[in-house]
Amino acid sequence: MRNSKDRIEVSHVGSLPRSPELIAANKRRKDEGQRFDGFDEIISQAVVDVVQKQKEVGVTIPNDGEYGHAMSGNVDYGAWWSYSFHRLGGTELRSGGLLGVVGGSSPGTDIRLSSFADRRDWNIFKDAYQDPTAGIALGDTAGEAFPFVVGPLTYTGQDEIKADVANLKAALDAAGFEEGFMTAVSPGSASRIGNEYYENEEEFIYACADAMREEYKAIIDGGLILQIDDPSIAENFDQIVPEPEIEDYRKFTQIRVEALNYALRDLPSDRIRFHLCWGSWHGPHTTDVEFRHIVDLMLQINADAYTFEAANARHEHEWKIWEDVKLPEGKMILPGIVSHATNVVEHPELVAERIERFAKLVGRENVVASTDCGLGGRIHPQIAWAKLEALAQGADIATKRLWA
Repeated sequence: MRNSKDRIEVSHVGSLPRSPELIAANKRRKDEGQRFDGFDEIISQAVVDVVQKQKEVGVTIPNDGEYGHAMSGNVDYGAWWSYSFHRLGGTELRSGGLLGVVGGSSPGTDIRLSSFADRRDWNIFKDAYQDPTAGIALGDTAGEAFPFVVGPLTYTGQDEIKADVANLKAALDAAGFEEGFMTAVSPGSASRIGNEYYENEEEFIYACADAMREEYKAIIDGGLILQIDDPSIAENFDQIVPEPEIEDYRKFTQIRVEALNYALRDLPSDRIRFHLCWGSWHGPHTTDVEFRHIVDLMLQINADAYTFEAANARHEHEWKIWEDVKLPEGKMILPGIVSHATNVVEHPELVAERIERFAKLVGRENVVASTDCGLGGRIHPQIAWAKLEALAQGADIATKRLWA
């Protein structure tokens, strides 16, 4: 995995804006329940285009924009997670929306996930979330189908992941990139669906780990960097009512860390990066767990690089934890330097300052400039690409200072 050996490298978290044509193609595939003639060509060309676009704005470690991940209707910001619904056998899709499923409790604790609609932040700011003029409305997912596990979980996405890997490899070659990454959902996040088969949550999460491991192996065997997307490590805290004690939440989270490491067993950590976030939806986020309470859990994960939110107004101050937390030898961080949570495009000088903060604490070679979370669906495409360009410009400024 490339580090910042002689310059600050530039990457991002994964999701990038989809063109109207790609959104229309995904909708048609969803409506018809299968890939239609010409769909594969649309996807492969879109991946070529998005990789080239990343090169033009200055990204040095690109991906496929998550274009191969099936969208849930028009909600493209949820594709990082909902794509897995279509790659897991033993599930059944039911109408009723994405907000009504209740998770199980974890061994050793009395806490359990509430429904997505019962997030504490959403209820504290209920009026704001229900006001379409507030800028934080959640969007309408009431008509979307949601999966329930009704039998043994299996991985059925072999054809899809094979196509994803081939598309990105071809696009990287066409643009002259030596390295690219591909995202896949973690067992802890994949298991946030309905369960009517497994006896307890631990058994359920490990079944997800066994199934998703096949996708992880396919990405690494294909010569790509694997990025594990796992908001469950941090985001679950807001979805537990009432607010749990920190130690109880750490026990609740530990099983998800252990299940992920089980899924990653024997896979090379230098080909794996891990993404942690507090949920990419626009909102106050006043009930987020503090990073200091879970950073050691994150560092337990079998990866050589860690991405996390560090630019938005709720979490920017937490860069200071690296004054006390020692980054393990051989590890890297990809802190969010620009945010999906604001339409303001960060100034390159601010970008450089944020990069330099981390470089001075963990070493310049161990910092790759990244984004807080996925940009696709969260901000206007024009703004998203301007943010990535500002990220690259700021990385150039930081490089000149750090390697002066």
